[in-house]
Parts: sequence; structure tokens; C-alpha cells
Amino acid sequence: MFEPNYHHIVDAALNREPSRIPLYEHIVSYKKVGEILNRDMESLYMGDERDINEFFRLYCGFFKEHGYDAVPFEECIGKEMPGSGALGDSRVEPVIKDRADFEKYPWDEIPDIYFRDNAKYFEALQKNMPEGMKAIGGVGNGIFECVQDVVSFEGLCYVKADDEELYAELFEKIGSVNYRIWQRFMKEYQDIFCVLRFGDDLGYKSMTLLATDDVKHYIMPQYKPIVDLVHQYGKPFLLHSCGKIFDIMDDLIDYVGIDAKHSNEDQIAAFPYWVQRYGDKIGNFGGFDVDVICKSDRQVLKEYIVDVIRQCEGHGGIAFGTGNSIPDYVPAEAYQNMIEIVREYRGDWK
Repeated sequence: MFEPNYHHIVDAALNREPSRIPLYEHIVSYKKVGEILNRDMESLYMGDERDINEFFRLYCGFFKEHGYDAVPFEECIGKEMPGSGALGDSRVEPVIKDRADFEKYPWDEIPDIYFRDNAKYFEALQKNMPEGMKAIGGVGNGIFECVQDVVSFEGLCYVKADDEELYAELFEKIGSVNYRIWQRFMKEYQDIFCVLRFGDDLGYKSMTLLATDDVKHYIMPQYKPIVDLVHQYGKPFLLHSCGKIFDIMDDLIDYVGIDAKHSNEDQIAAFPYWVQRYGDKIGNFGGFDVDVICKSDRQVLKEYIVDVIRQCEGHGGIAFGTGNSIPDYVPAEAYQNMIEIVREYRGDWK
């Protein structure tokens, strides 16, 4: 019988080869969990205290029953920033377009808003955590995503061209706000979590979204205090970042100090490439391309998954799952097939 043990995922994050291959997902949509459990998870999440506790009883139980050692959970900063929503949605008018907008924006209110809205979720998560498990996640959204949520990517490019001083100040201000949130979060909730992370998609299929020098000069110095804070509490830090970011990986490892990295797409580089290139330095999480998961029958999927695992074995700390996440569009059967194939490989039912 499977018994969860969060130390396996900690070992993987610290680049130690775990005694049992851990499963990992950055996100499994609440709708998808509800589809599998035949429950309306989204309504429970948005409900009263009793509903929220029922949500976490089911949610944590889902990951235990499916062979995970840790429960992925985060609450994002971006959604708590007044006027946000421009991240990835060109229909949303950016709330900050120039220095006047920047100066009047209620920066100091964001940490209180964040905990006002989200403390109930972290507390319910703690109450419903199964024995042997902890959470992996924490405060969602990194610096770049938060900037885009109030400025938009296009707007940020205009700011860069029109007012480079403001461009720098945006990253510094959001970095300081995020750090304040992380300080309080680690003080109040770090015991629930075994690995801390945020997601900050820095690249796309061919390169980084911003010039690599901009990432190094404006974004990474805001990452470092947060990662250092996590390390002060004796916890490993995982960065989730999509895209082709090889040009900045050494700086993320050597300067920022990330312990592990998640996200891969076969069109950019298959997971074994990431593992072979960085497996002597950091833990590597991910593995299986979401498109392959969605489109493959079980036999083809099994051959693909077993091949990826075998190429990666012996290359440090590794946790397997999709290279991105399980959004609503991933078929439930395909997701469950992936889990079962990994669990069969590691011998859960022997």
C-alpha cells in the first residue's frame, strides 16, 4: 500500500536521487480534479469556511490517492494587485502606463490584501494535510509576471523605450512588495511546505521574452532575496519557468541560487536534455510533454514515459510529471494513464 513521504520530493529538489521516484505537477486544475472525483471543486473553493475545508480534504486526498508525496498549492500575487489582469490578456487595459500611474498605485496595500484574501486557504490546507505529506508551492507569480499583470508585456516594452528609469523602478517596486509578502508567508506558513516555488515564465520557444541582460539586471536581483529567505528557513526553492532560457540558466543557478527547475517542452528541448545538462547542479522536475500526454494512446504513452525515465535515471534529483501542468483541456484519462504508468514503473503495486 502506498504511503506518502514528502522527503522524496525534498531529496529531488536538493538534487539527491530519491529512493522512490516522486510524482510532481505544477498545477492540476480544480475543474480537472473535480471531474475525476465527481465533485464541484471550484464551487467548494469559492464557498464558505465549511466548503473550503471540504475542498482541501478532497484536494489533498486526491494527491495522496494518486501516489504523490506532496500537494501542489499556491495563491498568486497577481490576482490581488488592484487593476491587474493584463498578464496574457490583451483585452485588459493596463493600470500602469506611465510614471503618474506608478506613483499613485497602492503598492503598500498589496501585502495586506494578499493575506486578507488567502489566509483561509493556507489554514485549511494545513488542517487537511495527510500524514506523511506536505505542500509544494507557496506564493504564486514571480516578478516578471506581476509586472506584466499591471503593465502588460506590450506596455512594458513601451515603458522601456520611453522611460528606462521607470522600467527599472517597476521591477524594484514589485520585487520589494513580493519580498514583504514572502517574509510574512514564511513566518506564518512555511511549516506546511516542504519545497517553495513561484512560477515566472521568462521565455518562449526560441529565447527569453526580454533581452537576457534585462532578465539578469532587473529580474534576477529581485529573485535572489526571496530565494535567500527560503534558504534561511532550511527549505529548497523551485523555479517554474517556461521557454528556452538556456542563456540565463547558469545565472539562475549560480547567482540566484535556485535548487530545482520545472517546465519543459519537447519542441524546445526534451526533458533528458535538461537533465543531462543541469543534473549535476540542480534538481529537475517535469518530463513528459503535455501534447504527447493528450494525443497518445496508453501503449504509445507508456513507451514514451519509460524511455524518458530511463534516460534520466542516475542524473541526480528528478521528479516526474508533465512538463507544464494539467489544465482543463487535458483529458482525465490521459492524465491518469500518465500517473499509472509512472507508478507501475516504480513498483507501487508489486
